Amino acid sequence: MSSIDHDSIRQAAPPGFDQYREDISRGKIETVEYFSATVGCKRQAMIYLPPGYSEDLRYNVLYLLHGIGGDEAEWYKHAEPQVILDNLHAERKLAPMIVVLPNGRAMTNDRAEGNLFDPNKLKAFEDFESDLLQDLIPYMESNYSVLIGRENRALAGLSMGGGQSLNIGLGNLDRFAWIGGFSSAPNTKEPELLVPNPEEASSKLRLLWLSCGLLDNLKHVSDRTHAYLELNNVPHIWYEESGGHDWPVWKNDLYHFSQLIFR
Repeated sequence: MSSIDHDSIRQAAPPGFDQYREDISRGKIETVEYFSATVGCKRQAMIYLPPGYSEDLRYNVLYLLHGIGGDEAEWYKHAEPQVILDNLHAERKLAPMIVVLPNGRAMTNDRAEGNLFDPNKLKAFEDFESDLLQDLIPYMESNYSVLIGRENRALAGLSMGGGQSLNIGLGNLDRFAWIGGFSSAPNTKEPELLVPNPEEASSKLRLLWLSCGLLDNLKHVSDRTHAYLELNNVPHIWYEESGGHDWPVWKNDLYHFSQLIFR
């Protein structure tokens, strides 16, 4: 894993990091449909294409996952990630990347409605692993100009999506080299199952990021994972930040995490 200046990420994102600026080039957000053999129907994802996206170039891809109460539009509606990313692009602080905002609830009716903790809905978050690996990633690699190596693919998410990112990413180190869990929820596997081979994880990971707000009532999940990684000498960034289980925390995480990947 490459060396990282930890002190540079222990500060909150600067004022204005998430404010729309008139004077810069803008990326593009679009919604796509792809066929999911996992689910047996078409599914939607939102895609962020960076400013100046060109088919003549090839791009890294960050898959950015939502929480239990959201869908493919949750990040877009609550955090406007395209604004954060456009501002960072303008400041030349990002490696070129496409960001994919999938629906992590892999079932026919994948809307966030009814009892969100229904067993079938919770299982759908587990089933998303197959949807991501076998359906969505191949769709992206067939329809967009993307780099296809493990070092060109990152996976991160908030809450339920943070747990998914750790479970899927650490379980598929041949597919992902950059992994981030923001305020990861209790769907996160026990550390011994998450990282059964600490030496392998250490050798393959380019970045493993864990963060959580100090006031978050789910912080024990991230604490548990961090303690295991530290005990087993698995390099990672552990970022405890002000705030709870909320969007100011996750926007701050995206600001920092996005600058560290694909370097």
